[in-house]
Amino acid sequence: MPAASKTHLVLIPSYNPGPKVLDTVRAALAQWAPVWVVVDGSTDGSTEKLQALAANDAGLKVIVLPENRGKGSAVLEGITLAAAAGFTHALTMDSDGQHPADLIPAFMAASQAEPAKMVLGKPVFDADAPALRVNGRKVSNGWANLETLWMGIGDSLYGFRVYPIQPLIRIMRATRFMRRFDFDPEAVVRLCWAGVRPINIDAPVRYFRADEGGVSHFKYLRDNTLLTWMHTRLFIGFVLRLPMLLVRYLTA
Repeated sequence: MPAASKTHLVLIPSYNPGPKVLDTVRAALAQWAPVWVVVDGSTDGSTEKLQALAANDAGLKVIVLPENRGKGSAVLEGITLAAAAGFTHALTMDSDGQHPADLIPAFMAASQAEPAKMVLGKPVFDADAPALRVNGRKVSNGWANLETLWMGIGDSLYGFRVYPIQPLIRIMRATRFMRRFDFDPEAVVRLCWAGVRPINIDAPVRYFRADEGGVSHFKYLRDNTLLTWMHTRLFIGFVLRLPMLLVRYLTA
């Protein structure tokens, strides 16, 4: 078991993740400690399995929310508890096996070397990645880079990343948004506005088919509508912040 860090933890929000969740958590534990899982009102029986795993592994903590609140809400719950426990940074990763646990040490090392920055995974897709998902994210990435005057967001949607906890808590407490699928892109844009610069590291992502145990909660119309409303709000915020962003851009 890796020695437990007192500043950086792995945070895994989980909602009805399917059979890959235990493999995901075990893979994370093999690379880092501690690992915290926030169960976001799951109803698929994964909660009990995770709690049983935690009972036999001191590096794992399971936090159970009574109802599904959304990914952003689960992350906020986790980082609030982490801050109270003295942690300064959290690496978020999905519970369904899509993210590369073997890169956790490299991402944490990059964060420890430059703790004022956020470390963003830049996805490297395999041949089986859905073309609609791969191409569709280019729109969100284009908007995110415009809204930050190209501060260097390699990918706005990939959830494998290390956040400085305190800036993220301040940003989330100041808005009622960022609680569901809109969390990942809005977090990086607002952190850039707050002066938290990104470090980008290539990281593979794998989409599992249903027969491989893959589970997707992505709903094309619902979630793209949410992203459209999010970028509308962010663009208005960008216009209001434009003088400040231009000064920062020109003096960087």
